[in-house]
Amino acid sequence: MSALPNDDNAILSRANAVLDAGYVPDDDEPYMGERQQHYFRKLLIEWKRSIHTDAGSTLQNLQDGPLREPDVADRASSETDWSIELRTRDRQRKLIAKIDAALRRIDEGEYGYCEVTGDPIGLKRLIARPVATMSVEAQEAHERREKISRDD
Repeated sequence: MSALPNDDNAILSRANAVLDAGYVPDDDEPYMGERQQHYFRKLLIEWKRSIHTDAGSTLQNLQDGPLREPDVADRASSETDWSIELRTRDRQRKLIAKIDAALRRIDEGEYGYCEVTGDPIGLKRLIARPVATMSVEAQEAHERREKISRDD
């Protein structure tokens, strides 16, 4: 996979210049202020970089790995391993789209606010799941509605 685009590298450089080493957002500072936005932008870009690196190594392993195992059991095991690896990469590909959407929300000033209620999502939730788009309460309500419609 390719390295990060130059604009992502520039963004990371600016974020590193603004943030102290070991900075973690705190409830005592203004919600989604400049430092917090830089923190989450950096977190998201680094997460995206990590996914791209992992995908590159998977691609390399697919190209380098043996295509056929002589033993039927070994072949089945290898195919199962590759199938799991490829499903993981597909989930991560979808995650990259969510990361890109979160980065756009930061640029638009909408990051950190629930898309349903407009209330702050909360720092702890965003640190745990930086691509979150709903508050815990809104997410739980969404999942309850989803479960009810599945059960019908």
